[in-house]
Amino acid sequence: MTIHVIDTGFFKLDGGAMFGVVPKSIWNKQNPADENNLCTWAMRCLLIEDGDRLILIDTGMGDKQDAKFFSYYDPHGDATLQSSIANAGFQPADITDVILTHLHFDHVGGAVHFSSDGSQLLPTFPNATYWSNEAHWDWAVNPNPREKASFLKENIYPIKESRQLKFISGDSPFANIDFIMVDGHTEQMMLPVIHYQDKKIIYAADLLPSSFHIPIPWVMSYDMRPLQSMTEKTNVLQNAVNEGHILFFEHDPIYQAALVEQTEKGIRIKERAALIEFL
Repeated sequence: MTIHVIDTGFFKLDGGAMFGVVPKSIWNKQNPADENNLCTWAMRCLLIEDGDRLILIDTGMGDKQDAKFFSYYDPHGDATLQSSIANAGFQPADITDVILTHLHFDHVGGAVHFSSDGSQLLPTFPNATYWSNEAHWDWAVNPNPREKASFLKENIYPIKESRQLKFISGDSPFANIDFIMVDGHTEQMMLPVIHYQDKKIIYAADLLPSSFHIPIPWVMSYDMRPLQSMTEKTNVLQNAVNEGHILFFEHDPIYQAALVEQTEKGIRIKERAALIEFL
């Protein structure tokens, strides 16, 4: 197995929304906000070579929305989904599987693109199976009013219309990837657990969007069920302490991954660095 970190650029989100009830006087020391109270976040994915499968986990925001939409989020940086995949030595047609942890726009946007003449929305990865789960898919296509703005039809429906969509149910369809299902952020978000040699890498998605979110009360205002998020974080982090799991962060603007440890103040960062330093 070979693992590639895929950078798709950065974007900005409101600091208060990202840190929930934590006071700005505390969180601003971790990820300082700009004059509009916006903090910079990564959109970081993984590409996994495993036997004859080339597996992409999440796809970033993509580039097909209009200027007004992007003005809210200020996407920036030199890296794109396509350029990072190319830097790893591959093309979109090489991808065999795309795991979508959930269908919020900053995780699924790159899964669909406009055709060259701009007339059609097509899967970015023409030979891939796209993996979600039925409960989350139903939640996304019948969104609640609070979460509706995160589920964009143009990111979701073309995947099903292409007949490339499959649902994970029961046993994992992957030899070396299992899943933790969590419901605090959104219904049935999937956290891939990657078995790499004698290690486990937890792709933390939006349960732990960054290394700054390790303390249990540091829960995003975007979460649908924040108390449940706290319970789910506690379980994932305690297992990470007990078993030495590597946590991989999708949105941390600086650090790709971390190990955690138990301290007198609770579970905290033991070490954080590029993912390759833990492998």
